[in-house]
Amino acid sequence: MDKTRRMSRIFKGNGKSLIVAMDHGTFNGASPAIENPGETIKKIVKGGADAAIVNLGVAKKFAKELAPIGLIARLDMPPTFLGKGHDSTLIFDVEYALRLGADAVIINVGIGNGVEHKAIPALAKVVNYCDSVGMPLCAEVIPGGFDAGMAIRTLENVARCNRIVCELGPDFIKTPYVPGFKKVVKETFCPLVILGGPKTDNLEEFLGLIKNSLDEGALGVAMGRNIWGAEDPVNMTRAIASLIHENASVDEAYGILKGGN
Repeated sequence: MDKTRRMSRIFKGNGKSLIVAMDHGTFNGASPAIENPGETIKKIVKGGADAAIVNLGVAKKFAKELAPIGLIARLDMPPTFLGKGHDSTLIFDVEYALRLGADAVIINVGIGNGVEHKAIPALAKVVNYCDSVGMPLCAEVIPGGFDAGMAIRTLENVARCNRIVCELGPDFIKTPYVPGFKKVVKETFCPLVILGGPKTDNLEEFLGLIKNSLDEGALGVAMGRNIWGAEDPVNMTRAIASLIHENASVDEAYGILKGGN
């Protein structure tokens, strides 16, 4: 079945997307700034977010707040803050996300020892069903699995892991940015959006990383803590949107962040 309508809810006319990840609650509880998801969703919508990644409980409870933007429903769950390891477990199915009005679904796809034995069969299962019902699938591709650490995220590993996952049929991919990202783009054939990583206080550097990723071929971002955890989430969303949809410079985006526009 065709996925065009649902994909257009996420990727806008220029083929790019500002996705805000708000799915942290299943491993970290009520993280600061998303204790009240409804209020946070209102802020990112006001700032110009194109879509949000949420867990299904948030999708159910805050359907009205999410209605103006694309809904990407997470189907799996990583280890909790009391757990261990870097693998994720598929806990919901695509049909449930369809009933909640999702525009896409997302699962973690860790590649490497201790994670890929579970991640790859889960990906195949979800790809098969998504293609049968016209539901876009985002694969979150991280070498070593969820939260495996920075040392394993080399350019070579990120590029090769993304190509492996591309071969298995997702519609778009969320993955870490690494310098030399053009190599990742060149070696894959899925749209790529970059994840955000840990919270940073160096805002100009953060905006510069996004600009670099776009210049090197990424089609947007799927970030959380550095957006909803910002001092001003509305202006942070506006600033990132200007980079993605208006081709703004880092200085222009920083001016928006600081309330200049």
